[in-house]
Amino acid sequence: MKIVLQLVLWVVIAALGYMVYNSVMGPVRFNKIKKVRYEKAIENLRDIRQAELAHNTVVGRFEKDPAKLVAFIDTAKFTLTQRRDSSFIRFNKVLQIDEPRDTVVVDTLGYASIRDSLFGGSDRYKTMINVPVDGKDAKFDLDAGFIDKNGIRISVFEAKVSKDILLHDLDKDLLYQEKQVKSVEGVDGPFLSVGSMQEVNTTGNWPKTYDSNTKEEE
Repeated sequence: MKIVLQLVLWVVIAALGYMVYNSVMGPVRFNKIKKVRYEKAIENLRDIRQAELAHNTVVGRFEKDPAKLVAFIDTAKFTLTQRRDSSFIRFNKVLQIDEPRDTVVVDTLGYASIRDSLFGGSDRYKTMINVPVDGKDAKFDLDAGFIDKNGIRISVFEAKVSKDILLHDLDKDLLYQEKQVKSVEGVDGPFLSVGSMQEVNTTGNWPKTYDSNTKEEE
Protein backbone atom coordinates (compact mmCIF):
# COMPACT_ATOMS: atom_id res chain seq x y z
CA MET A 1 0.00 0.00 0.00
CA LYS A 2 2.87 2.34 0.85
CA ILE A 3 4.39 1.84 -2.60
CA VAL A 4 1.03 2.40 -4.27
CA LEU A 5 0.48 5.61 -2.33
CA GLN A 6 3.94 6.82 -3.27
CA LEU A 7 3.29 6.11 -6.93
CA VAL A 8 -0.05 7.95 -6.79
CA LEU A 9 1.65 10.86 -5.04
CA TRP A 10 4.33 11.06 -7.72
CA VAL A 11 1.67 11.00 -10.43
CA VAL A 12 -0.19 13.85 -8.72
CA ILE A 13 3.03 15.83 -8.31
CA ALA A 14 3.92 15.29 -11.96
CA ALA A 15 0.44 16.33 -13.07
CA LEU A 16 0.55 19.47 -10.94
CA GLY A 17 4.03 20.25 -12.22
CA TYR A 18 2.86 19.92 -15.81
CA MET A 19 -0.14 22.16 -15.15
CA VAL A 20 2.08 24.85 -13.61
CA TYR A 21 4.59 24.58 -16.45
CA ASN A 22 1.85 24.72 -19.07
CA SER A 23 0.18 27.72 -17.42
CA VAL A 24 3.48 29.61 -17.69
CA MET A 25 4.83 28.36 -20.99
CA GLY A 26 1.47 28.07 -22.79
CA PRO A 27 1.04 31.85 -23.29
CA VAL A 28 4.73 32.18 -24.17
CA ARG A 29 4.43 29.56 -26.90
CA PHE A 30 1.12 31.05 -28.08
CA ASN A 31 2.57 34.56 -28.44
CA LYS A 32 5.69 33.27 -30.19
CA ILE A 33 3.69 31.39 -32.84
CA LYS A 34 1.17 34.24 -33.12
CA LYS A 35 3.90 36.78 -33.84
CA VAL A 36 5.41 34.65 -36.63
CA ARG A 37 2.04 34.05 -38.28
CA TYR A 38 0.98 37.68 -37.98
CA GLU A 39 4.23 38.80 -39.62
CA LYS A 40 3.70 36.46 -42.59
CA ALA A 41 0.06 37.53 -42.99
CA ILE A 42 0.99 41.22 -42.73
CA GLU A 43 3.51 40.81 -45.58
CA ASN A 44 0.66 39.62 -47.81
CA LEU A 45 -1.66 42.38 -46.63
CA ARG A 46 1.00 44.98 -47.48
CA ASP A 47 1.26 43.53 -50.99
CA ILE A 48 -2.53 43.64 -51.37
CA ARG A 49 -2.55 47.26 -50.24
CA GLN A 50 0.18 48.21 -52.74
CA ALA A 51 -1.70 46.49 -55.54
CA GLU A 52 -4.98 48.17 -54.59
CA LEU A 53 -3.42 51.64 -54.35
CA ALA A 54 -1.86 51.19 -57.79
CA HIS A 55 -5.21 50.05 -59.19
CA ASN A 56 -6.94 53.09 -57.70
CA THR A 57 -4.27 55.40 -59.14
CA VAL A 58 -4.57 54.02 -62.66
CA VAL A 59 -8.24 52.97 -62.86
CA GLY A 60 -9.78 55.34 -60.33
CA ARG A 61 -11.21 52.71 -57.99
CA PHE A 62 -10.22 49.71 -55.90
CA GLU A 63 -10.77 46.13 -57.10
CA LYS A 64 -12.68 43.43 -55.18
CA ASP A 65 -11.87 40.49 -57.46
CA PRO A 66 -8.45 38.98 -56.57
CA ALA A 67 -8.01 37.45 -60.03
CA LYS A 68 -8.63 40.80 -61.74
CA LEU A 69 -6.24 42.51 -59.32
CA VAL A 70 -3.48 40.04 -60.19
CA ALA A 71 -4.20 40.44 -63.92
CA PHE A 72 -3.96 44.21 -63.47
CA ILE A 73 -0.52 43.92 -61.86
CA ASP A 74 0.60 41.66 -64.71
CA THR A 75 -0.35 44.05 -67.51
CA ALA A 76 -0.91 47.63 -66.30
CA LYS A 77 1.58 50.50 -66.39
CA PHE A 78 2.12 53.75 -64.56
CA THR A 79 2.22 56.89 -66.69
CA LEU A 80 5.38 58.85 -65.93
CA THR A 81 4.74 62.58 -66.10
CA GLN A 82 6.53 65.83 -65.50
CA ARG A 83 4.82 69.05 -64.41
CA ARG A 84 6.37 72.36 -65.42
CA ASP A 85 5.35 75.98 -65.22
CA SER A 86 4.69 77.79 -68.46
CA SER A 87 3.06 80.95 -69.75
CA PHE A 88 1.22 82.18 -72.82
CA ILE A 89 -0.33 85.34 -74.25
CA ARG A 90 -4.12 85.70 -74.43
CA PHE A 91 -5.85 88.58 -76.20
CA ASN A 92 -8.32 90.47 -73.98
CA LYS A 93 -11.23 91.42 -76.22
CA VAL A 94 -12.60 93.91 -73.69
CA LEU A 95 -9.39 95.85 -73.17
CA GLN A 96 -8.10 95.08 -76.67
CA ILE A 97 -4.67 94.12 -75.35
CA ASP A 98 -2.49 91.03 -75.05
CA GLU A 99 -2.26 89.65 -71.49
CA PRO A 100 0.25 87.11 -70.14
CA ARG A 101 -1.20 84.01 -68.50
CA ASP A 102 0.51 81.41 -66.31
CA THR A 103 -0.25 77.69 -66.63
CA VAL A 104 1.09 74.27 -65.71
CA VAL A 105 2.04 71.88 -68.50
CA VAL A 106 2.04 68.13 -67.84
CA ASP A 107 4.41 66.22 -70.12
CA THR A 108 4.19 62.44 -70.55
CA LEU A 109 7.70 61.04 -70.24
CA GLY A 110 6.87 57.37 -70.69
CA TYR A 111 5.40 54.34 -68.97
CA ALA A 112 6.58 51.97 -66.23
CA SER A 113 5.37 48.44 -65.51
CA ILE A 114 3.41 48.31 -62.27
CA ARG A 115 4.61 44.75 -61.66
CA ASP A 116 8.26 45.80 -61.87
CA SER A 117 7.69 49.04 -59.94
CA LEU A 118 5.98 47.34 -56.99
CA PHE A 119 7.40 43.83 -56.91
CA GLY A 120 10.66 43.93 -58.88
CA GLY A 121 11.49 40.44 -60.10
CA SER A 122 9.19 38.71 -57.59
CA ASP A 123 5.91 37.02 -58.49
CA ARG A 124 4.66 36.90 -54.88
CA TYR A 125 1.70 39.09 -55.87
CA LYS A 126 0.19 36.02 -57.56
CA THR A 127 -0.26 34.34 -54.16
CA MET A 128 -0.75 37.42 -51.96
CA ILE A 129 -4.45 36.57 -51.50
CA ASN A 130 -3.56 33.23 -49.87
CA VAL A 131 -3.38 33.14 -46.06
CA PRO A 132 0.14 31.84 -45.27
CA VAL A 133 -0.75 29.36 -42.52
CA ASP A 134 0.10 25.66 -42.67
CA GLY A 135 -2.87 23.35 -42.34
CA LYS A 136 -5.39 25.88 -43.65
CA ASP A 137 -6.31 26.39 -47.30
CA ALA A 138 -7.73 29.87 -46.79
CA LYS A 139 -7.74 33.20 -48.60
CA PHE A 140 -8.01 36.76 -47.37
CA ASP A 141 -11.50 38.23 -47.62
CA LEU A 142 -11.25 41.05 -50.17
CA ASP A 143 -13.93 43.65 -50.74
CA ALA A 144 -14.12 47.03 -52.47
CA GLY A 145 -16.77 49.60 -53.24
CA PHE A 146 -17.74 53.21 -52.62
CA ILE A 147 -18.87 55.25 -49.64
CA ASP A 148 -20.34 58.74 -49.51
CA LYS A 149 -18.40 61.40 -47.61
CA ASN A 150 -20.00 64.86 -47.58
CA GLY A 151 -21.61 64.20 -50.93
CA ILE A 152 -18.41 62.86 -52.49
CA ARG A 153 -18.29 59.26 -53.73
CA ILE A 154 -15.00 57.73 -52.53
CA SER A 155 -13.59 54.33 -53.40
CA VAL A 156 -12.62 52.08 -50.47
CA PHE A 157 -11.33 48.54 -49.98
CA GLU A 158 -10.68 46.05 -47.19
CA ALA A 159 -8.70 42.82 -46.94
CA LYS A 160 -8.92 40.75 -43.78
CA VAL A 161 -8.52 37.32 -42.20
CA SER A 162 -10.02 35.96 -39.00
CA LYS A 163 -7.74 35.17 -36.08
CA ASP A 164 -9.65 31.88 -35.88
CA ILE A 165 -7.94 30.94 -39.15
CA LEU A 166 -4.51 32.33 -38.37
CA LEU A 167 -4.37 30.66 -34.94
CA HIS A 168 -6.68 27.71 -35.63
CA ASP A 169 -4.53 25.05 -33.96
CA LEU A 170 -3.57 26.94 -30.78
CA ASP A 171 -5.09 27.00 -27.30
CA LYS A 172 -8.77 27.97 -27.59
CA ASP A 173 -8.86 29.96 -24.34
CA LEU A 174 -5.83 32.03 -25.37
CA LEU A 175 -7.33 32.45 -28.85
CA TYR A 176 -10.55 33.77 -27.31
CA GLN A 177 -8.52 36.27 -25.24
CA GLU A 178 -6.60 37.33 -28.35
CA LYS A 179 -9.86 38.15 -30.16
CA GLN A 180 -10.86 40.48 -27.31
CA VAL A 181 -7.66 42.53 -27.51
CA LYS A 182 -8.02 46.31 -27.43
CA SER A 183 -4.53 47.75 -27.14
CA VAL A 184 -2.13 49.96 -29.09
CA GLU A 185 0.42 47.15 -28.75
CA GLY A 186 -1.85 44.45 -30.13
CA VAL A 187 -4.09 43.65 -33.09
CA ASP A 188 -7.54 44.82 -32.00
CA GLY A 189 -10.57 42.64 -32.54
CA PRO A 190 -11.15 39.26 -34.20
CA PHE A 191 -9.47 40.10 -37.54
CA LEU A 192 -6.11 41.07 -38.98
CA SER A 193 -6.95 43.58 -41.69
CA VAL A 194 -5.96 46.47 -43.95
CA GLY A 195 -8.30 49.14 -45.27
CA SER A 196 -11.94 49.67 -44.34
CA MET A 197 -15.36 49.47 -45.97
CA GLN A 198 -16.83 51.99 -43.51
CA GLU A 199 -14.32 54.84 -43.69
CA VAL A 200 -11.54 56.27 -45.86
CA ASN A 201 -8.60 54.26 -44.53
CA THR A 202 -5.86 52.28 -46.25
CA THR A 203 -3.80 51.40 -43.16
CA GLY A 204 -3.57 48.09 -41.34
CA ASN A 205 -4.86 47.36 -37.84
CA TRP A 206 -1.56 45.91 -36.63
CA PRO A 207 0.72 47.85 -34.24
CA LYS A 208 3.77 49.77 -35.46
CA THR A 209 6.11 47.20 -33.91
CA TYR A 210 5.40 44.85 -36.82
CA ASP A 211 6.43 47.55 -39.30
CA SER A 212 9.58 48.26 -37.27
CA ASN A 213 10.51 44.57 -37.23
CA THR A 214 10.13 44.39 -41.00
CA LYS A 215 12.36 47.43 -41.56
CA GLU A 216 15.06 45.96 -39.31
CA GLU A 217 14.98 42.66 -41.22
CA GLU A 218 15.25 44.49 -44.53
